[in-house]
Amino acid sequence: MFVIGLTGGIGSGKSAVTALLGELGAAVVDADKVGHQAYQPHTETWQAVVDAFGTDILQPNEEVDRRKLGAVVFSDPKELARLNSIMHPRMYTMLEVQLNEMRESGVEVAVVEAAILIEAKWTPLVDEVWVTVASEDTVVLRVQQRNNLAEEEIRRRIWSQLSNEERTEHATVVIENNAGMQELQDSVKELWNNHVQGRVA
Repeated sequence: MFVIGLTGGIGSGKSAVTALLGELGAAVVDADKVGHQAYQPHTETWQAVVDAFGTDILQPNEEVDRRKLGAVVFSDPKELARLNSIMHPRMYTMLEVQLNEMRESGVEVAVVEAAILIEAKWTPLVDEVWVTVASEDTVVLRVQQRNNLAEEEIRRRIWSQLSNEERTEHATVVIENNAGMQELQDSVKELWNNHVQGRVA
């Protein structure tokens, strides 16, 4: 099985690329969904997060309120590092299990979409790292339209992540996504036909 690790900053188009790869035949693993599973109430990971950050981050149904938790960790690098030390190793194991199940069921191409693929040291799980990049102004505009966040908040989130330059140092493939959807579709289709198919043939 050929495994693509797809990463990129907020608003860079990761999800769009993942959806296009899915349409072309790749099996998709969304690390964000794996994170949601890890946060399920009364799991071992949930307990570790509550022990670290207190019950103030919980909703009335005891699920982790990711917005509240985000407000805590994105404003303090030490708190973010603390959360990451809890989540990243546990999510690595969950991703590994999911990929092994796909491999055993005969899947030929899988894509792991993960914003923190590099920072979380999940790259051993994948064969290649693909990075989506877009200019900061493009990202701000996209995220404002999508999430209705203030520009200052968006830029703070961008700056809290790896830069495009840092990500592309790890990349086998870089996908520029400053233009429209048609250009992105064309880029992904060309990569699938000329790059991915050669790896699984």
